[in-house]
Amino acid sequence: MNTFLSSLAVILSTLALVCSGFAAYQVYTFQQTLSSKETVSNITVPTPSTPTQAPTPVETPAPSPQATTPSSNTTTQNIKPGEFVQPAFGNKGKVELLSVKRIKDPETGNRDVVNVQMRIRRVAGDNLVQNTDAITVSSTTARNPDTSETYKGVNVNRSTGAVSLFQLRPNSSADAYVWLRIPDGINNLDIFVPDTAAFKNVPIAS
Repeated sequence: MNTFLSSLAVILSTLALVCSGFAAYQVYTFQQTLSSKETVSNITVPTPSTPTQAPTPVETPAPSPQATTPSSNTTTQNIKPGEFVQPAFGNKGKVELLSVKRIKDPETGNRDVVNVQMRIRRVAGDNLVQNTDAITVSSTTARNPDTSETYKGVNVNRSTGAVSLFQLRPNSSADAYVWLRIPDGINNLDIFVPDTAAFKNVPIAS
């Protein structure tokens, strides 16, 4: 009887030990699970940050060179439109001075040349103009109104030559020019265009 009871006690003790171990394992496993969940919940997932754009460099424009007005020794032309107009070949045509300006002779470099620019207009109709009515611009001369000294053209190549009124239609015009040899220092001229009334006291632009 005692042996049976002893064996039973041993079996019960073993079962109790096994149950106790199993319970302890379950508690350990549960604690590990809880610990794992807490660890996961405490992990902060970093929010992707918006990339910071580098400031766009602002280019400062290089200072532009200060605009400079080119120096010039040319004065304003003081002949006004219509100021110097004379009849040619009676009333068949008109000659208007456009510009009287001192320039430098390209061959010598001296400022003893005056460029006279003019506009020749035909006024008369076909029955009044003859084929010989031509203004020889290259034969234009000038005179010093103070000393009465006279001046001629540089040469025929430095002029338009001749302008024919006959070849112009009524009320049409042609521009012409001539270079006159005028000593430097003279500021006014009397200009004589062939077959045209004289232009008196014409200022020279320099």
